[in-house]
Amino acid sequence: MTEKPKDHHEDHKDYRFYGRRQGHPLRPARRKLVEGLLPELRISIPADGTPIDVPSLFGETKRAYWIEIGFGGGEHLAAIAEANPDVGFIGCEPFINGVSSLLAMIHERSLSNIRIYDDDARHLLPLLPDTLFERLYLLYADPWPKKRHNRRRFVQPDILDSFARIIQDAGKFKFASDFMDYVRWTLAHVTVHPDFQWTARGPEDWRIRPVDSIETRYEAKAKKAGSDCVYLDFVRRPRG
Repeated sequence: MTEKPKDHHEDHKDYRFYGRRQGHPLRPARRKLVEGLLPELRISIPADGTPIDVPSLFGETKRAYWIEIGFGGGEHLAAIAEANPDVGFIGCEPFINGVSSLLAMIHERSLSNIRIYDDDARHLLPLLPDTLFERLYLLYADPWPKKRHNRRRFVQPDILDSFARIIQDAGKFKFASDFMDYVRWTLAHVTVHPDFQWTARGPEDWRIRPVDSIETRYEAKAKKAGSDCVYLDFVRRPRG
């Protein structure tokens, strides 16, 4: 039986879920994309706090809407967007080098179905419509390994409440990590949440990457270092 996670009395909203905003200086071509293409794809927070009309961001109604939080270098998001042109994608990533990498892929592959929020995803989640998203990806998020930093992990009870609100019935929350303590943390929190169910039926379900996904840059690096990667799929239970 999974132990129910302890309640955190401290308000983690005062803490960042990400590290630095920029690494090495951007090359001129990447900087040009950030200055020219990003404004066309950027999702802005309404000044009056009204909910965001996601379909209007794409200029047309899409078959489905998927969101990836913390897309890193963008290779996974670009790949699934290219494979699913009838799906509208939202990618969230505060690290500008990762954003510029995704912009390069969007430009090179002429992708028109991705929109970007280049800030803390917690600011965006409250403004997204109920039950709109068919899938939500959280892949290799910062595990914040030190115990005193665990409150910065993105998987938290109130964040899961937001996920449950925006994911449609039978929709998926897909998580991956090579840091076993974060895997255990996620299982402990999600399996006690009333709106989610872990779909695994056997070890292969969490040891093998789903066939509709790709190996990310971070995943390849983790495997090269000898780390095992774990893939967790959770389904949104029907409302009512």
